[in-house]
Amino acid sequence: MNQLSKSRSPYLLQHAQNPVHWQMWNSEVLEKAKEEDKPILVSIGYSACHWCHVMEHESFENEAIAKLMNEYFVCIKVDREERPDVDAIYMEAVQMMGVSGGWPLNVFLTSEAKPFWGGTYFPPNQWADIVTQIGKAYQIKRDEVEESAKKVTKVLSISALERYNLKDVSDFDDSILEKAFEKFEKHFDTEFGGVGQAPKFPMPSYYLFLLRYYDYLNRQDKENKEITNPIKEKILHQVYLTLAKMEQGGMYDQIGGGFARYSVDKEWFAPHFEKMLYDNAQLLSLYAEAYTLTENKNQKEVYKQVIKQTTDFLLRELQDQNGGFYSALDADSEGKEGKFYTWTTDEIEHIFTNHIFENSTSQEEDLQLFKKYYSITSKGNWESPHATEGANILYRKDTDEEFAKQNDIDLSILKSKVNEWQSHFLKEREKRVRPSLDDKILTSWNALLIKGFCNAYSSLNDEKYLSLALQVAEFIENKLFDKEDRNKLYHTFKDETAEIDAFLEDYALLIEAYISLYQVCFDEKWIGRADELTKFALTNFYDKEEQLFYFTNQNYGEKLVAQKKEIFDNVISSSNSVMATNLYFLGIILENNQYKETSKSMLSKVASLIATEPRHVSNWASLFTYFLTPTPEIVVVGKEYKKVVQEISTYYIPNKIVAATESEENGENSLLPLLEMRPAINNETTIYVCKNRMCQLPVNSVEEALKQM
Repeated sequence: MNQLSKSRSPYLLQHAQNPVHWQMWNSEVLEKAKEEDKPILVSIGYSACHWCHVMEHESFENEAIAKLMNEYFVCIKVDREERPDVDAIYMEAVQMMGVSGGWPLNVFLTSEAKPFWGGTYFPPNQWADIVTQIGKAYQIKRDEVEESAKKVTKVLSISALERYNLKDVSDFDDSILEKAFEKFEKHFDTEFGGVGQAPKFPMPSYYLFLLRYYDYLNRQDKENKEITNPIKEKILHQVYLTLAKMEQGGMYDQIGGGFARYSVDKEWFAPHFEKMLYDNAQLLSLYAEAYTLTENKNQKEVYKQVIKQTTDFLLRELQDQNGGFYSALDADSEGKEGKFYTWTTDEIEHIFTNHIFENSTSQEEDLQLFKKYYSITSKGNWESPHATEGANILYRKDTDEEFAKQNDIDLSILKSKVNEWQSHFLKEREKRVRPSLDDKILTSWNALLIKGFCNAYSSLNDEKYLSLALQVAEFIENKLFDKEDRNKLYHTFKDETAEIDAFLEDYALLIEAYISLYQVCFDEKWIGRADELTKFALTNFYDKEEQLFYFTNQNYGEKLVAQKKEIFDNVISSSNSVMATNLYFLGIILENNQYKETSKSMLSKVASLIATEPRHVSNWASLFTYFLTPTPEIVVVGKEYKKVVQEISTYYIPNKIVAATESEENGENSLLPLLEMRPAINNETTIYVCKNRMCQLPVNSVEEALKQM
């Protein structure tokens, strides 16, 4: 056992028995490298990373290679999900060296932790040569190595604003959004949905921006009394096509619900089978928004089913007994990629032979229908060097409506059969060896899930989702905050222990979650906590000079070779774009001009990129749409306030703010200025609609309120 045996990280524990003398990233180990004047090899990955496992088996379990690594380097293993700050710095360093980023990430550092060379996966023979050559070069050509590391570190320390020559954009106008859409449209896959080609990631922030641009154009059309803008139809077509193809593809677990991390092909067919909490949390939000927007009953039914099945998966496979949710499931089981999720024809036929299907008229006919429905072939429809021979990924080429019509079967009968198939196959699958579970609980990813459950509740009006959102929020409040300082947050929780000081992403996503939570349960505790955490973030993370937030707390904690600001949106929106959005909405809810001005200042620094590189700033682009059109401030007062709010939620108004209370007396004692002096008129539940601090006359029906909006 090496030093990783003392870790709580499932990823680090996977390497605890490697012959490599792995250390954990901490100040003591870094100081040891300085004292021994020895270079550092930092290897970064995460538990569900397939190629991380491959490199471990090929190289890190190899005695001869481990001996070389131990001889030349202080070897440090990092779980990127535990230390995204460390990962971000050395990923950027490797990309600066001309290497495409990815994991495993292997970077060579001087004894002062300055990077001078790196890469991703290497086969064993090549890795042994690299370790030897770099180890000797550090001894023989030390000055050259130190000079190279000095140059890399200097560039790493340059701020993003300076590096990308970002200038403030003072005038916000919709020409920026027009250019952003044109850039997006060039990359639309109009056959299989999505943006770009293989590999395809879900990227929810892309489609949330497109939906907000659709909403903006819709408002413009109504103001100008135009019938429609052709761009609106393009947006809806692409978003609906993408959601349909993702749900039909192998990237979506056709038996148990939930999405894999990405598809290796452009058809969403063959996934990288790991399932991540952050993807599924964000996709709950996306499908919930689409459910509210579409008027197509079949689409609504599909989106509702995706939300339900994804939630079932989360509860079944990722929920902790304390109420939080684990991080991820591995792609592999029994040494095979996707073995848990794929099926051979023999396995399929065995299930049909040995189970009674209540909705079956003919066992053989149903077997053939199943194979056709899920695109099964006798030889297997998928090949991979690490997969079971004859493996089939279950996926659907058509919608249920199309399949029922093509096969002359009543749609309701088909749906009954599919539900029964899923039930039997899920029970059979539970007998298999499960993929490894990463059972650490991350604050940021759980915050995304709170928002996902809030969106699901708002769209589907199912109390279950609100209950789950509150459960996760209370878990974070009870388990992930310091007992002495209620604003000091931790990043990770495992084995009844919270540890690692929270990063900006934790604060930003939790504030966002609490803003969402207030607007579905109307317990002011959550908006109060959002405000407290925002003040903490402004005190400890905000750079007044550049008017953006650092990723790490600047007032205490470890100082790395570079202090970074996360600006670009990726599979999770950047912490700065989320904070800017939080400040926008809190500024309105709490009538705090400083918050809103700070939000606008942050947006102005990246606004030029929205027109030129929208895929890297898609969440910023969503915020941009809010500044272009007044945000409806909706206040509901009266005994039926929950019912009225739920009716309002059936309409697609993505930039609205909702405050509600049962009585005017509650409003007078509220911390929300929006609720002050808002009586219920005529003893009926009353709706107030305001924009830019100008209010319409109070009304007693949702229909009248919608006209005012």
